[in-house]
Amino acid sequence: MDTGMLPVPGAEIYYEVRGSGPVLLLVNGGDGDAAMFAPLATVLAERYTVVTYDPRGNSRSPLTVPPYEQRIGEHAEDALRLLEAVGGDPAYVFGTSYGGMVGMDLLARNPGRVRAVVAHEPFVIELLPDAARWHALFEELHEIYLKDGVDAAMRRFGEEVGLTPPPEPPPGLPAPIVEMLTRVRANSETVLAYELRSFTRFVPDLDALRDAPLVVVGGADSGDALTHRTAATLAERLGTGLVEFPGGHVGFLTHLAEFAKALVEILGD
Repeated sequence: MDTGMLPVPGAEIYYEVRGSGPVLLLVNGGDGDAAMFAPLATVLAERYTVVTYDPRGNSRSPLTVPPYEQRIGEHAEDALRLLEAVGGDPAYVFGTSYGGMVGMDLLARNPGRVRAVVAHEPFVIELLPDAARWHALFEELHEIYLKDGVDAAMRRFGEEVGLTPPPEPPPGLPAPIVEMLTRVRANSETVLAYELRSFTRFVPDLDALRDAPLVVVGGADSGDALTHRTAATLAERLGTGLVEFPGGHVGFLTHLAEFAKALVEILGD
């Protein structure tokens, strides 16, 4: 595995490259970083040049300016710069949650640089008929974060949205996993302070994406989670079927082998 730091406006992006073959960029969402994709990237590196990274402001990708409210479009520009730095032909992109939104924006604005995008449970709140209810919740979560801290806000988020907040690392885990979980918990503060309220205002360019090489994916075990609902709504608005992948919102961790197989099959098609 090779690692690097890519200077971009306002930040430095930490990234990892594994394998050989067509470039496949994996884009995490929310509080995730490259380490959360390490098991999936290792499996996929048998077929692809897999690029993973920490989004700006998360983990090992520090901002070089004071913290500020971020936008999906800015993250898509980071992804484009990373693809240009890695080089090669147009890339495949897999994005989960916010990462799926980043992938869609990248595809809509730079179709010649992207071979295909698989968007896994993208958090496209603005497409929902009750979007105002969710935006009000996210404002409330910001207030809870400021008053009572990250853990209280993330607990409420999990209860409302149907996702489990990052756990406290249990004793006895290998050091790299403890470090990753610790980073992810710290990244939750960035989510609450500078991402959640602005990222969920993102509106995908449906006209540009309707005939584009985009597959929208939901977790087979996600049930009534809000992220599955947003994915289904997006697929309906695009006029495509929602493809079910193994597991829930983090199926790429909990159902690694089956998830990797499903992704390879989609990219092959």
